[in-house]
Amino acid sequence: MGILSSFQNIFKIQELKNRIFFTLALLAVYRIGAHIPTPGINGEELSKFLAERGGALMGFFDMFSGGALSRVTIFALGIMPYISASIILQLLTVVIPSIGRLAKEGEAGRKKIVKYTRYGTVIISAIQSFGIAAGLEGMAGGAFIQNPGWSFRLLTMITLTSGTAFIMWLGEQITERGIGNGISLIIFAGIVARFPNAVISTIRLIQAGEISILFVIALIVMMIAVIGGIIYVERSQRKIPVQYAKRVVGRKVYGGQSTHLPLKINTSGVIPPIFASSIIMFPATVGGFISIPWVQSIAKQLAPGTVLHTILYVGLIIFFAYFYTAIIFNPVDIADNLKKYGGFIPGIRPGQKTSEYIYRVLSRLTFVGGIYLSIVCIIPEILITKFHVPFYFGGTSILITVGVALDTVSQIETHLITRSYEGFLKKGRIRGRRG
Repeated sequence: MGILSSFQNIFKIQELKNRIFFTLALLAVYRIGAHIPTPGINGEELSKFLAERGGALMGFFDMFSGGALSRVTIFALGIMPYISASIILQLLTVVIPSIGRLAKEGEAGRKKIVKYTRYGTVIISAIQSFGIAAGLEGMAGGAFIQNPGWSFRLLTMITLTSGTAFIMWLGEQITERGIGNGISLIIFAGIVARFPNAVISTIRLIQAGEISILFVIALIVMMIAVIGGIIYVERSQRKIPVQYAKRVVGRKVYGGQSTHLPLKINTSGVIPPIFASSIIMFPATVGGFISIPWVQSIAKQLAPGTVLHTILYVGLIIFFAYFYTAIIFNPVDIADNLKKYGGFIPGIRPGQKTSEYIYRVLSRLTFVGGIYLSIVCIIPEILITKFHVPFYFGGTSILITVGVALDTVSQIETHLITRSYEGFLKKGRIRGRRG
């Protein structure tokens, strides 16, 4: 009854209700666009061909576009170019000092970085869409193209680039005028859109007698357990106590309060599995289109379920967990800010000793976070290769789905609480991935 009354409270707040309906409307526009075919391409035949030859990489990126990539619709590139541009800009903030200074200039600097990210998205989209057009012409002797040539390449490049730019605009509108993070919700919508097909195919397999009902029940129980584990870890924090010294300014006393510095177990989010999957799946996918024996042999060794693939996958996830955490979290800056405002960690000297302590704690948390990501991502491979689970389960998709759901529910609850309505939980608050 408590959760039901909380959902009823949503519709009592006009602004929140408008934001939710606005978000749902734009997500519906995105899903409609994902089914509009690109001119000059036989999408159905191409989808069948890519399902047979595309390999794991095609399925991985097709997951983020909600099936639009395999059909080469106008939203085929999805939001991945925007994510790539965002990651590149984050890397450049470390490499190029001028961009690093922009990141520290507050709202003005953030707007400039967003502008550069948009430009980068268009450039990456143009390059990728031109590559797709050229690749389609050479694929199966151009059997999927009606009128090959430069006119087709330019039309495809303009269409796919415009589609990605429109998705980026949808995401920004959702973030500004809707509820939740727009880009994350678009990815979420693409992943969830494939769930009904998975359920239907599972029901058909049960009816055909290929899998048992008990096996499906066990799978559902396992899925609930994995989701519960993800929620627990994503909400977990290591709280480092921070004490602020008292300062006397005139007749007033400032400071003296105690607080804490929250460190998440999984600071890097879903970036490590995405990077690791892309690197490992690339040679396996390329090998599917090359008929050279030694190339296909390497591709088989790197296929999901093999020992080599599992070892490399876990190693790369842990590596990128450390790498991305080092980019987005700087213990030296944290220690300097604490020192500047009179804060200190009890028992630790301010300055370098504080940064070393934070770095040591963060390193241990990152290792635990990397192991957690590895376990969640290895589960689907074991289920598919050993137990022949008929649909994709777990891994990156469920990490994104649960994380985005937590963030969105957290924002809705914030709206409820700030307007004196009861949230979804009576004790405490639902925290998203950002705490």
